[in-house]
Amino acid sequence: MSTYETLSVTRDGGWAVVTLNRPDSMNALSRQLVRELGACFADLGNDADVRVIILTGAGDKAFCAGADLKERKGMTDDEVRAMLGYYRESFGVIDRSPRPVVAALNGVALGGGFELALACDLRVMAPHALVGLPETTLAIIPGAGGTQRLPRLVGPGRAKELILLGRRIAAQEALSLGLVTAVAQDGESVVDAAKRLTAGMVNGAPIALAAAMEAVDLGADLDFEAGLDLEARCYERTLRSRDRLEALAAFAEKRKPVYRGE
Repeated sequence: MSTYETLSVTRDGGWAVVTLNRPDSMNALSRQLVRELGACFADLGNDADVRVIILTGAGDKAFCAGADLKERKGMTDDEVRAMLGYYRESFGVIDRSPRPVVAALNGVALGGGFELALACDLRVMAPHALVGLPETTLAIIPGAGGTQRLPRLVGPGRAKELILLGRRIAAQEALSLGLVTAVAQDGESVVDAAKRLTAGMVNGAPIALAAAMEAVDLGADLDFEAGLDLEARCYERTLRSRDRLEALAAFAEKRKPVYRGE
């Protein structure tokens, strides 16, 4: 496994916990951090021992406060355009990961930080955390996929409301709007909450999980009949897997299945 300057990676059973490790800058998205994210998730996506990836931030103040504005201040327009390309590339690696990815929002997730969370499959939020896309209040728009991923999550009307108003959303409202999957319990770390949420997936069938995510993600841009064809192709992958036979055998033998991703 590679080592990174702006990230830390720890293993716990089938979980890999990736931590944005720039607490002094509220884990802001520097060039290096964005590029290391892409490399890290590419590595983890090819690691058969990893079943679920949890992405969180160092400290308890910020998951990610968004773009590194100190770095951005010195950029030319062309350098900003290049930075948007880095976002697209690295967040796309996260979006397409064959492993389920859970954003564990330990603090504020604003602008690019919330866009990073939107690239994940699920989101778990600490009770004190805040999320939002305030870019329009700064005379720009979300540029790391927010205008595309947010409408797919909550619908275009709600997405316009959140983007145009640019307000910060607290945990319980984020849960009610469908922005996050769960809120950590009082006294529970958000990483532990993410592990609790995904315990079944860690012991689940990796081929089936990856096929299900692909069917949902790619099907969102297809008409219904084409989506059904996609579903059939994804189902076919599970049909040929040894894990499916293991599931049938375990059911017959009244035991828990042991899935190997084969």
